[in-house]
Amino acid sequence: MKIAPIDREFKKRGIDTLLIHTGQHYDQNMSDIFFEDLNMKSPDVHLNVGSGTHATQTARIMIEFEKVCKEHDFAMVVVVGDVNSTIACTLVAKKLGILVTHVEAGLRSFDREMPEEINRILTDSISDLLLTPSLDGNENLRNEGVEESRIEFVGNIMIDSLFDALERVQSTDSNPAVKFGINRYCVVTLHRPSNVDIEEKVIQLVENLIETSRKIPIIFPMHPRTRNNLEKFEKLNLLEQESSIHILEPLGYMEFVSLVGGSTLVITDSGGLQEETTSLGIPCLTLRENTERPITITEGTNRLISDLSTLQISVDDALDNQASLQPRKPKFWDGKTAQRIVDAIVNCIER
Repeated sequence: MKIAPIDREFKKRGIDTLLIHTGQHYDQNMSDIFFEDLNMKSPDVHLNVGSGTHATQTARIMIEFEKVCKEHDFAMVVVVGDVNSTIACTLVAKKLGILVTHVEAGLRSFDREMPEEINRILTDSISDLLLTPSLDGNENLRNEGVEESRIEFVGNIMIDSLFDALERVQSTDSNPAVKFGINRYCVVTLHRPSNVDIEEKVIQLVENLIETSRKIPIIFPMHPRTRNNLEKFEKLNLLEQESSIHILEPLGYMEFVSLVGGSTLVITDSGGLQEETTSLGIPCLTLRENTERPITITEGTNRLISDLSTLQISVDDALDNQASLQPRKPKFWDGKTAQRIVDAIVNCIER
């Protein structure tokens, strides 16, 4: 979702790229279908690293990506986000003397127990060009002692993909809510270990989702990790037997954008959804202790829920006050971020 608009902008300017799929996300519905939905070319290289512990996965990516780097004369490696692929490819490129650009730099949750936070900090510390989605990212990097010459505020690349997808879904019936015959609904997505790996937390979540479904129907595209744990803790059947909870397999990007775009409320632990709901003006309740995207709270529609005992109050408030919600759209969340990214990359290479 972050690479697609950048890749299209490179192509528009006649800049040669090699698109590498590490295979970190290997579920068919959560990976390959996205390339079709995002209207982008298939990857030129598949590393096929699959799953594993953080160390195993990162090491496999590094080993395979190093082989690719040695076969090509790259002017720069562009990495996005905060996953294991991000830090693994950054480490390899820098040790081979290749310039690295990090898209979505500067985001901080200030929680070093999150694997993603470690990936963010390390990637930013060694990348040559740090492209931030919001101005708080610039401030975070300055506070860490990063030179101003390495930092550039370009805006939120996720919004480029969102706007492109929304234009294309308007002419289709891709919203899964259609088959359930509901116009007003809550989208739920949960996948973080802090929410779905702990039995006590899962029990609380299931109870809250059932209670929420009494107020508004729920559509729940379920991550494989979440489904496995719900089955392990014998709680999946409790959700399945609720007529107002509709559990789906993971969705392609177009279907998911259509689903979220038509929703009344979103409950999630995702990072990207905090941004997309802010852009769309949809109330979002984020089930996390912290967020690396505080601008979605200060200027958007997002609210952090660190204590599940308060979730229902927030659900009621969001449903009661949605009509009066008037969020501000953060600067440069305008669908033109890819242009600014490619400008910055070209300037960096030419320096």
